[in-house]
Amino acid sequence: MEYRNLGRSGLKVSTLGLGANNFGWWVDEQASAAVINHALELGINFIDTADMYDKGRSEEYIGLTLKGRRTQVVIASKFAAVMGEGPNDRGGSRWYIMRAVEASLKRLNTNYLDLYQMHFPDRRRPSKKRCELLTTW
Repeated sequence: MEYRNLGRSGLKVSTLGLGANNFGWWVDEQASAAVINHALELGINFIDTADMYDKGRSEEYIGLTLKGRRTQVVIASKFAAVMGEGPNDRGGSRWYIMRAVEASLKRLNTNYLDLYQMHFPDRRRPSKKRCELLTTW
């Protein structure tokens, strides 16, 4: 397997990563574990998931499968999707991000994430560009 730098982080990630968006929805726990284990055997060390993938089940399956092997894998997860019924259970507010990362850490059975990303823009929060446009009118 070939590895490359993940930005300027110093982390080396496999050129092929494992996308975990099917875990839970269409792939059960046993099959998910088989896919993850095979990926690790092939030298893949980067797994991409998100809290929204089957309402966290993807992260749960990854956490269960990687028990005792967490340091072998670079885990990326994402936030911003609707994860509850409350008005703050989504998006890019600090309030939500803090709760979302704690929930992801619990599901992944780890105390750290290697990469945490916003899945998509929060249209409810004005971006700098939109604010600039509004103030020029």
